[in-house]
Amino acid sequence: MTTTHRYAELHPDALARLIEAGAPAIVPWGALEWHGPHLPLGLDGLVADAFAERLAPRVDGVLFPTTWWAATTLPHALSLQIPSSLFAELVKALLEELHRLGFGRVALISGHYAHPHELLLMEAAEQALAQHGLLVLAAPPLALLGEEYLDHAARWETSQLLAVRPELVRLELLDALGTDDAAQALTQTAVLGQDPRQEASPAQGKAVLDEALQAWAERVAALSPSWLTQFYRRRRAAYNSWLERFFRGDWEAALITWWRDRTGQP
Repeated sequence: MTTTHRYAELHPDALARLIEAGAPAIVPWGALEWHGPHLPLGLDGLVADAFAERLAPRVDGVLFPTTWWAATTLPHALSLQIPSSLFAELVKALLEELHRLGFGRVALISGHYAHPHELLLMEAAEQALAQHGLLVLAAPPLALLGEEYLDHAARWETSQLLAVRPELVRLELLDALGTDDAAQALTQTAVLGQDPRQEASPAQGKAVLDEALQAWAERVAALSPSWLTQFYRRRRAAYNSWLERFFRGDWEAALITWWRDRTGQP
């Protein structure tokens, strides 16, 4: 029987043995963010937590509690976020602590896909590699399969939650919203991507999560500085046009400007 080693439940001697044996740290990271009327505010953390719990025993890792505080959530009265500067310090401090404990590898699984949040995670991971030699794979669960899977409240996010917490998905609430204007619909639904009513399913969610779990397990077992450098270079390249258009030195302002552009708000 495979054991899940939960940091919060381990005694000191057991944790010390795991670290000595080279166990990776598995760190799920969520957000508290509006995902339209059909999905819960904690979707990002719920998916990251479920993914991390399945990954940890595959790689004989130490599973840490989910962290919920994220940078740059969608502008909405019910979203929560912390300042991007504080978020950057939080991630940096956590990675430094994991290095101090003796971990050599970290799988930081972020359920939150916001561009600034992602870029700050990558920056912290690259700093940890440069300063401490700590190998940190920080990415959304499906990022190893391709950027096309990283939508918001749409086909893939909804499918993932249908696979792990189906009782929290209420697609029927989208039917009550009536507008033919795409920008106005976005302000009501938060759906960036394919309509989950037609495209999302539990079977798709399970299949894509299983594929991603296999990819993460193989990669965490074979992490190297060169692979991480290339991985982050590719992911950063995908954000270049967004940065050029919206970023002027302030991450929060960049996200708000982007959202207004997408929704046609003044």
